[in-house]
Amino acid sequence: MPAPLDIQMVGDFLALRWPDGREDFLPGEFLRERSPSAENLGERDILGHLHGGGGPREFPGVRLAGFRRVGNYAVTLLFSDGHSSGIYSWDYLRALGDQPAGPR
Repeated sequence: MPAPLDIQMVGDFLALRWPDGREDFLPGEFLRERSPSAENLGERDILGHLHGGGGPREFPGVRLAGFRRVGNYAVTLLFSDGHSSGIYSWDYLRALGDQPAGPR
């Protein structure tokens, strides 16, 4: 997946403009609930056992506070609750834009 042509915060939304002309506007709370972090999803050990990921799945009132690029393939999002460990790849963000709860 190519990188977005433009990425910026618009209020509490992450705005992405893709090379094919598509634009996605993803709300902070929606992005926080879907953080791909080990804290949120858990992670598997060498034997395949899942550790973590049992925390809350809804984050009412949590807002998007900022973002940082991770190389040429992703961003890390910063949230008002202090969470910042999820790495959102371009593929993952594009897929989130396809979900009904992720308004465009």
